[in-house]
Amino acid sequence: MKRKILVLLMVVILLLIGCSAEKNAKKTIKENNDPENNRIVATTVAVTEIMDALEIDLIGIPTSYKKLPERYKGITEVGNPMSPDMELIMSLQPKEVMSVTTLKYDLESVFDDAGINTRYVNLESIDDMYSEVLKIGEKYQRQEQAEKIVNEFDEKLIEIERKIEGKPAPKVLILMGVPGSYLVATDRSYIGDLVEKSGGINVFSGEKVEYLASNTEYLQQSNPDIILRAAHGMPDEVVEMFDKEFKENDIWKHFDAVKNNRIYDLEETLFGTTGNLAASEALDVMVEMLYSE
Repeated sequence: MKRKILVLLMVVILLLIGCSAEKNAKKTIKENNDPENNRIVATTVAVTEIMDALEIDLIGIPTSYKKLPERYKGITEVGNPMSPDMELIMSLQPKEVMSVTTLKYDLESVFDDAGINTRYVNLESIDDMYSEVLKIGEKYQRQEQAEKIVNEFDEKLIEIERKIEGKPAPKVLILMGVPGSYLVATDRSYIGDLVEKSGGINVFSGEKVEYLASNTEYLQQSNPDIILRAAHGMPDEVVEMFDKEFKENDIWKHFDAVKNNRIYDLEETLFGTTGNLAASEALDVMVEMLYSE
């Protein structure tokens, strides 16, 4: 009889331990999903959009002329991605601030001096971006959402490969304009990565940096089939600058891409300086430009 009671007590204890473990696990998941517990600030539009796709709430978002996800309506704006308002960010008492690796050199000392835990999300290429999506999804219990995002893009890549199969690869020159000047985007840039995944050949490949200073005589020697013109900030002003440059600088008329009218201005919301979740749509547009007759 005593033995039966002992066995019964052991079963009850095991059940209590199991219930306690399950309760703690549920508590952990709930805490991970609680914006007040996570207290995350996203300082760039691309990161904000990724967090929205992962269904993760934020306590701070960047100030931007671009339309941000409805999820974050009314959330505190913390300023420009390149120069966020540190005093405001500190007042929010974040557990994590999220920026991007391309801004790390400029921002690291500022965040470190303020004692703020900062994560620099790598959006320098499409592969880097989707790797980060999976990592963030795992950290914040959003694996299902993260895998869905990645799988949908993998399907898009397969679709693109089928579309361009057997077609000759065009040579592409990418110009990245800012008000008053422009640079050449190499294959290490995000737009360069889009060109590569669309089957194009960047005439400036094998470089160690994302952007190079421009030299029109040297550019002409590359003789691209297509010229893509991108804008970083103030797109209307940049397009106007490009139009003036191509009209007034006679050397451009010797480019095959100009002779054949194969010059395209890239829409900024689709073709930013870092990876973003518009990559699938950007690939469709890129393929249309590279292979249209």
